[in-house]
Amino acid sequence: MKAVARLVVLLVVSLLALEVFFAARIGTMAVIDPQSTTFQRSEAWRLLTERGEVPWRQQWVDGDRISHHLKRAVIASEDAGFTEHSGVDWDALEKAWEKNQRAEARADKLNLKQEQRRATRPSQQQTTPKRAEPKVIGGSTITQQLAKNLFLTGERNLARKGQEIVVTFMLEALLSKERILDIYLNNVEWGEGVFGAEAAAMHYFRIPAASLGTYQAARLAVMLPAPKRFEKRPASGYVLSRASVIQARMGAVDLP
Repeated sequence: MKAVARLVVLLVVSLLALEVFFAARIGTMAVIDPQSTTFQRSEAWRLLTERGEVPWRQQWVDGDRISHHLKRAVIASEDAGFTEHSGVDWDALEKAWEKNQRAEARADKLNLKQEQRRATRPSQQQTTPKRAEPKVIGGSTITQQLAKNLFLTGERNLARKGQEIVVTFMLEALLSKERILDIYLNNVEWGEGVFGAEAAAMHYFRIPAASLGTYQAARLAVMLPAPKRFEKRPASGYVLSRASVIQARMGAVDLP
Protein backbone atom coordinates (compact mmCIF):
# COMPACT_ATOMS: atom_id res chain seq x y z
CA MET A 1 0.00 0.00 0.00
CA LYS A 2 2.86 2.40 0.77
CA ALA A 3 4.30 1.83 -2.69
CA VAL A 4 0.94 2.62 -4.26
CA ALA A 5 0.59 5.74 -2.11
CA ARG A 6 4.07 6.92 -3.15
CA LEU A 7 3.20 6.33 -6.79
CA VAL A 8 -0.01 8.36 -6.46
CA VAL A 9 1.83 11.20 -4.71
CA LEU A 10 4.53 11.17 -7.37
CA LEU A 11 1.92 11.28 -10.11
CA VAL A 12 0.10 14.21 -8.48
CA VAL A 13 3.34 16.13 -7.95
CA SER A 14 4.35 15.50 -11.55
CA LEU A 15 1.01 16.77 -12.84
CA LEU A 16 1.22 19.87 -10.66
CA ALA A 17 4.77 20.52 -11.85
CA LEU A 18 3.60 20.25 -15.44
CA GLU A 19 0.81 22.77 -14.84
CA VAL A 20 3.25 25.16 -13.14
CA PHE A 21 5.57 24.80 -16.15
CA PHE A 22 2.73 25.61 -18.56
CA ALA A 23 1.65 28.60 -16.46
CA ALA A 24 5.21 29.95 -16.31
CA ARG A 25 5.64 29.57 -20.07
CA ILE A 26 2.36 31.33 -20.73
CA GLY A 27 3.25 34.14 -18.31
CA THR A 28 6.41 34.92 -20.27
CA MET A 29 4.37 35.14 -23.48
CA ALA A 30 2.87 38.40 -22.25
CA VAL A 31 6.17 40.05 -23.16
CA ILE A 32 8.19 37.45 -25.11
CA ASP A 33 7.06 36.14 -28.50
CA PRO A 34 7.08 32.31 -28.57
CA GLN A 35 9.63 31.11 -31.11
CA SER A 36 7.90 27.82 -31.92
CA THR A 37 5.05 25.55 -30.86
CA THR A 38 4.82 21.83 -30.18
CA PHE A 39 2.80 21.41 -33.36
CA GLN A 40 5.40 23.28 -35.43
CA ARG A 41 8.23 21.17 -34.04
CA SER A 42 6.35 17.97 -34.81
CA GLU A 43 5.69 19.21 -38.35
CA ALA A 44 9.37 20.12 -38.81
CA TRP A 45 10.36 16.60 -37.73
CA ARG A 46 7.80 15.05 -40.08
CA LEU A 47 9.07 17.09 -43.04
CA LEU A 48 12.67 16.24 -42.19
CA THR A 49 12.02 12.50 -41.99
CA GLU A 50 9.79 12.42 -45.09
CA ARG A 51 11.71 14.82 -47.35
CA GLY A 52 15.13 15.12 -45.82
CA GLU A 53 14.64 18.89 -45.59
CA VAL A 54 12.39 21.36 -43.82
CA PRO A 55 10.77 23.89 -46.19
CA TRP A 56 9.70 26.57 -43.74
CA ARG A 57 8.03 29.96 -44.05
CA GLN A 58 7.36 31.99 -40.92
CA GLN A 59 8.02 35.54 -39.80
CA TRP A 60 6.69 37.00 -36.58
CA VAL A 61 5.05 40.42 -36.93
CA ASP A 62 3.46 42.54 -34.22
CA GLY A 63 -0.30 42.75 -34.10
CA ASP A 64 -0.39 46.23 -35.62
CA ARG A 65 1.28 44.77 -38.73
CA ILE A 66 -1.51 42.23 -39.27
CA SER A 67 -4.50 43.50 -41.21
CA HIS A 68 -7.61 44.06 -39.12
CA HIS A 69 -9.46 42.43 -42.00
CA LEU A 70 -7.62 39.17 -41.32
CA LYS A 71 -8.34 39.38 -37.60
CA ARG A 72 -12.04 39.90 -38.27
CA ALA A 73 -12.11 37.16 -40.90
CA VAL A 74 -10.48 34.59 -38.62
CA ILE A 75 -12.80 35.41 -35.72
CA ALA A 76 -15.85 35.28 -38.02
CA SER A 77 -14.75 31.92 -39.42
CA GLU A 78 -13.26 30.16 -36.39
CA ASP A 79 -14.75 31.64 -33.23
CA ALA A 80 -17.50 34.26 -33.48
CA GLY A 81 -17.73 34.57 -29.69
CA PHE A 82 -14.00 35.06 -29.16
CA THR A 83 -14.25 38.43 -27.42
CA GLU A 84 -17.07 37.26 -25.13
CA HIS A 85 -16.28 33.76 -23.85
CA SER A 86 -13.75 32.83 -21.18
CA GLY A 87 -11.83 30.47 -23.44
CA VAL A 88 -14.27 27.60 -23.96
CA ASP A 89 -17.57 27.71 -25.83
CA TRP A 90 -19.41 24.94 -24.02
CA ASP A 91 -22.44 25.07 -26.34
CA ALA A 92 -20.19 24.62 -29.39
CA LEU A 93 -18.41 21.70 -27.70
CA GLU A 94 -21.72 20.01 -26.91
CA LYS A 95 -22.97 20.43 -30.48
CA ALA A 96 -19.69 19.12 -31.89
CA TRP A 97 -19.83 16.07 -29.59
CA GLU A 98 -23.41 15.30 -30.70
CA LYS A 99 -22.47 15.64 -34.40
CA ASN A 100 -19.43 13.43 -33.92
CA GLN A 101 -21.53 10.76 -32.19
CA ARG A 102 -23.95 10.73 -35.12
CA ALA A 103 -21.07 10.59 -37.61
CA GLU A 104 -19.51 7.64 -35.77
CA ALA A 105 -22.87 5.83 -35.71
CA ARG A 106 -23.28 6.32 -39.48
CA ALA A 107 -19.74 5.07 -40.13
CA ASP A 108 -20.27 2.01 -37.92
CA LYS A 109 -23.54 1.23 -39.73
CA LEU A 110 -21.88 1.50 -43.14
CA ASN A 111 -18.95 -0.70 -42.06
CA LEU A 112 -21.35 -3.32 -40.70
CA LYS A 113 -23.21 -3.40 -44.02
CA GLN A 114 -19.91 -3.87 -45.88
CA GLU A 115 -18.93 -6.76 -43.61
CA GLN A 116 -22.33 -8.42 -44.04
CA ARG A 117 -22.11 -8.03 -47.83
CA ARG A 118 -18.65 -9.63 -47.87
CA ALA A 119 -19.84 -12.50 -45.68
CA THR A 120 -22.78 -13.32 -47.97
CA ARG A 121 -20.81 -12.93 -51.24
CA PRO A 122 -17.20 -13.88 -50.46
CA SER A 123 -16.45 -15.12 -54.00
CA GLN A 124 -17.22 -11.69 -55.46
CA GLN A 125 -14.91 -9.83 -53.11
CA GLN A 126 -11.51 -9.34 -54.72
CA THR A 127 -10.28 -6.58 -52.42
CA THR A 128 -11.12 -5.44 -48.92
CA PRO A 129 -13.18 -2.22 -49.11
CA LYS A 130 -11.86 0.79 -47.27
CA ARG A 131 -13.47 1.26 -43.89
CA ALA A 132 -15.65 4.34 -43.53
CA GLU A 133 -14.22 6.87 -41.12
CA PRO A 134 -16.43 9.42 -39.34
CA LYS A 135 -15.88 13.08 -40.19
CA VAL A 136 -14.88 14.58 -36.83
CA ILE A 137 -15.42 18.28 -36.09
CA GLY A 138 -13.80 20.18 -33.26
CA GLY A 139 -15.91 22.98 -31.81
CA SER A 140 -12.76 24.50 -30.30
CA THR A 141 -12.30 28.22 -29.76
CA ILE A 142 -9.29 30.19 -30.97
CA THR A 143 -7.84 30.01 -27.45
CA GLN A 144 -8.28 26.23 -27.35
CA GLN A 145 -6.62 25.86 -30.74
CA LEU A 146 -3.70 27.95 -29.49
CA ALA A 147 -3.45 25.88 -26.30
CA LYS A 148 -3.26 22.66 -28.32
CA ASN A 149 -0.74 24.02 -30.84
CA LEU A 150 1.54 25.54 -28.19
CA PHE A 151 1.96 22.57 -25.88
CA LEU A 152 -0.04 19.47 -26.78
CA THR A 153 -0.22 16.63 -29.30
CA GLY A 154 -2.93 16.05 -31.87
CA GLU A 155 -4.29 12.97 -30.09
CA ARG A 156 -8.03 12.79 -29.55
CA ASN A 157 -8.78 11.51 -26.05
CA LEU A 158 -10.35 12.81 -22.86
CA ALA A 159 -7.04 13.29 -21.04
CA ARG A 160 -5.62 15.44 -23.82
CA LYS A 161 -8.87 17.42 -24.10
CA GLY A 162 -8.89 17.99 -20.35
CA GLN A 163 -5.32 19.31 -20.44
CA GLU A 164 -6.26 21.52 -23.38
CA ILE A 165 -9.06 23.11 -21.36
CA VAL A 166 -6.76 23.71 -18.38
CA VAL A 167 -4.15 25.42 -20.60
CA THR A 168 -6.95 27.39 -22.27
CA PHE A 169 -8.03 28.86 -18.93
CA MET A 170 -4.39 29.70 -18.15
CA LEU A 171 -4.07 31.58 -21.44
CA GLU A 172 -7.23 33.53 -20.76
CA ALA A 173 -6.17 34.34 -17.20
CA LEU A 174 -2.60 35.42 -17.97
CA LEU A 175 -2.89 37.02 -21.41
CA SER A 176 -5.18 39.58 -22.98
CA LYS A 177 -7.53 38.60 -25.79
CA GLU A 178 -5.51 40.80 -28.13
CA ARG A 179 -2.28 39.02 -27.21
CA ILE A 180 -3.90 35.58 -27.60
CA LEU A 181 -5.06 36.52 -31.09
CA ASP A 182 -1.65 37.91 -32.06
CA ILE A 183 0.15 34.73 -30.93
CA TYR A 184 -2.42 32.57 -32.70
CA LEU A 185 -2.15 34.47 -36.00
CA ASN A 186 1.65 34.35 -35.93
CA ASN A 187 1.82 30.58 -35.38
CA VAL A 188 -1.22 28.96 -36.98
CA GLU A 189 -0.63 26.69 -39.98
CA TRP A 190 -1.60 27.95 -43.44
CA GLY A 191 -0.05 25.22 -45.59
CA GLU A 192 2.83 22.76 -45.77
CA GLY A 193 5.56 24.53 -43.79
CA VAL A 194 3.66 27.84 -43.95
CA PHE A 195 3.04 29.32 -40.50
CA GLY A 196 1.72 32.69 -39.45
CA ALA A 197 -0.13 35.53 -41.15
CA GLU A 198 2.94 37.17 -42.69
CA ALA A 199 4.14 33.97 -44.36
CA ALA A 200 0.61 33.13 -45.54
CA ALA A 201 0.03 36.57 -47.07
CA MET A 202 3.36 36.41 -48.90
CA HIS A 203 2.86 32.79 -50.00
CA TYR A 204 -0.64 33.20 -51.44
CA PHE A 205 -0.83 36.89 -52.42
CA ARG A 206 2.78 38.19 -52.48
CA ILE A 207 1.92 41.00 -50.08
CA PRO A 208 2.60 41.59 -46.34
CA ALA A 209 -0.08 40.68 -43.81
CA ALA A 210 -0.72 44.37 -43.13
CA SER A 211 -1.92 44.88 -46.72
CA LEU A 212 -4.52 42.10 -46.88
CA GLY A 213 -7.92 43.24 -48.13
CA THR A 214 -11.26 41.91 -46.94
CA TYR A 215 -11.67 39.19 -49.57
CA GLN A 216 -8.04 38.07 -49.37
CA ALA A 217 -8.36 37.86 -45.59
CA ALA A 218 -11.58 35.86 -45.89
CA ARG A 219 -9.91 33.39 -48.26
CA LEU A 220 -7.09 32.80 -45.78
CA ALA A 221 -9.58 32.32 -42.95
CA VAL A 222 -11.47 29.67 -44.93
CA MET A 223 -8.26 27.62 -45.24
CA LEU A 224 -7.60 27.27 -41.51
CA PRO A 225 -9.55 24.06 -40.76
CA ALA A 226 -7.59 22.11 -43.43
CA PRO A 227 -4.69 24.22 -44.71
CA LYS A 228 -2.73 21.41 -46.37
CA ARG A 229 -5.80 20.34 -48.36
CA PHE A 230 -6.86 23.85 -49.37
CA GLU A 231 -3.28 24.81 -50.27
CA LYS A 232 -3.53 22.49 -53.27
CA ARG A 233 -6.47 24.50 -54.61
CA PRO A 234 -6.51 27.89 -52.85
CA ALA A 235 -8.87 29.35 -55.45
CA SER A 236 -11.32 26.42 -55.61
CA GLY A 237 -15.04 27.04 -55.91
CA TYR A 238 -15.58 26.08 -52.29
CA VAL A 239 -12.88 28.42 -50.96
CA LEU A 240 -14.13 31.37 -53.01
CA SER A 241 -17.81 30.88 -52.18
CA ARG A 242 -17.10 30.28 -48.49
CA ALA A 243 -14.87 33.38 -48.47
CA SER A 244 -17.82 35.45 -49.67
CA VAL A 245 -19.85 34.22 -46.70
CA ILE A 246 -17.06 35.05 -44.25
CA GLN A 247 -16.57 38.47 -45.86
CA ALA A 248 -20.25 39.27 -45.29
CA ARG A 249 -19.90 38.41 -41.59
CA MET A 250 -16.75 40.41 -40.94
CA GLY A 251 -18.54 43.72 -40.43
CA ALA A 252 -20.28 42.39 -37.32
CA VAL A 253 -17.05 41.26 -35.66
CA ASP A 254 -15.67 43.29 -32.74
CA LEU A 255 -11.92 43.13 -32.29
CA PRO A 256 -10.39 42.75 -28.81
